[in-house]
Amino acid sequence: MAPVLRPRQSLAGEKFASYWQGLRSQPYSDSSSSRGGGSHSVDRLKTIAWNPLSTLIATGSSDKTLRVWNPDKPHVKFSTELKGHLAGIEKVAFNPTKDAELCSVSNDGVVKFWDVRSKTCFNEVKGLGYAFTLVWAPDGQTLLVGNKAGTVYVLSPTKPEPLATHEQPCRANQIAFCWSGTRIFMTTEEGKVRLLSYPEFEPLLRLPKEQGEKGGEEFQLEGHTSACYVAELQPTGRHLATGGGDSIISLWDTTNWICVRTITKMTGPVRSLSFTWDGSFVVGGSDDGSGLEVSHTETGDHVHTFKTAGACPLVAWAPTRYCLAYSDLGILRIIGLDTDRK
Repeated sequence: MAPVLRPRQSLAGEKFASYWQGLRSQPYSDSSSSRGGGSHSVDRLKTIAWNPLSTLIATGSSDKTLRVWNPDKPHVKFSTELKGHLAGIEKVAFNPTKDAELCSVSNDGVVKFWDVRSKTCFNEVKGLGYAFTLVWAPDGQTLLVGNKAGTVYVLSPTKPEPLATHEQPCRANQIAFCWSGTRIFMTTEEGKVRLLSYPEFEPLLRLPKEQGEKGGEEFQLEGHTSACYVAELQPTGRHLATGGGDSIISLWDTTNWICVRTITKMTGPVRSLSFTWDGSFVVGGSDDGSGLEVSHTETGDHVHTFKTAGACPLVAWAPTRYCLAYSDLGILRIIGLDTDRK
């Protein structure tokens, strides 16, 4: 039976910490899949993703395990294992328009499309190299997969071959879409973020051209002193958050493309970013340090620290409620499942 969706109410920044008092995180683990008799290596869990209704969460691991969990029933017997990948899974993502359609990519260049209800793979694309990034377009009709050689593929969930192939001047660490699906934000090893049109992959903006030049250079966001690893668009579309190897989260105004504030509370490279459903709060994940630091988006103020046992490189707020999923010591944990809490 599907959970009851209650009216949502945003938290004020000063009430955020008190909301979480008394709530404990819930572990989700399958000791039989660890290949090590019950112990979990820190890097075993590679990717996590919610479905659009926050009723399912998928995890992919370096040991080739792809599993879909019911967040309200943490025991592994209530989960679904999707078998078929022959290499470590790098990324999973649900179709943003279909709550039970999942895509996964493994580092042997194989992309699989799954119907979670029937546990079947209904489409497969092979030969994409060392693939490690994946993102759906907002309309759920296409998605982008990038590999470590700098190639980005446009895929369809119904086609066995890529629709298009785009070679990039430098490797894309991650790609995010705007909510209209007409722009993409591509993070790079150079510490910059490229702003491109979709599906054309053309620069959206160019710098003023100098006298005698035929055209100006491509405008890029420059907010990090080392590689930029991740970008996430605020649900309201007002800000784009980026995170890099310099441990900084930068928040960009999406109208003028100005960095309006930076968050420097984190330790280690920022490997993942996530906004709450209302866009009011942002959290970053890192493979260094311990604890998860939550900041208010509009002010940049630190509002709460979630205590963890170790580093948490993966973070993902649920799309419809205040519920945070994250990796801790190589397994999935979720906090905030008490939906009646005010």
